[in-house]
Amino acid sequence: MKSKNKLLTIMLIILVSITLVGVVALLIVMQLNKTDETEGPTIDEIIESSVDIPEITTNLASSKFIRISLKIQTDSKEAAEELTKRDFQVKNIVITELSEMTPEELDGKEGKAMFESALKTKIGELMDNGDVQQVYITSYIIQ
Repeated sequence: MKSKNKLLTIMLIILVSITLVGVVALLIVMQLNKTDETEGPTIDEIIESSVDIPEITTNLASSKFIRISLKIQTDSKEAAEELTKRDFQVKNIVITELSEMTPEELDGKEGKAMFESALKTKIGELMDNGDVQQVYITSYIIQ
């Protein structure tokens, strides 16, 4: 009888231990999922903090020209308002950057990513309040 009670006690301890490990693992997984959901901005926040740059037509370094439209995402609504006021400076940066590029340099994913990155850096240097998060090419034609 003593051995049965001892065996029952050991089984209960093991069962309680397994249950506690399961509950702790579940809580950890729930906490990790909760932080992932709250991290990035929602699409509405992105749109609110973004500025559209209307179509710009300019010459490239070669004899070809480009028509391009952009959307610039900032980190806040206030930064977007500042960027809207600075739109003439942004257009100047875009035209200056494009005037030194060839169609081949803009070709493919890498070319566009390098152009977007250069714009992000140069436009970010203009900003007094806030920062540029991302530059998106929304329209693009080389002729």
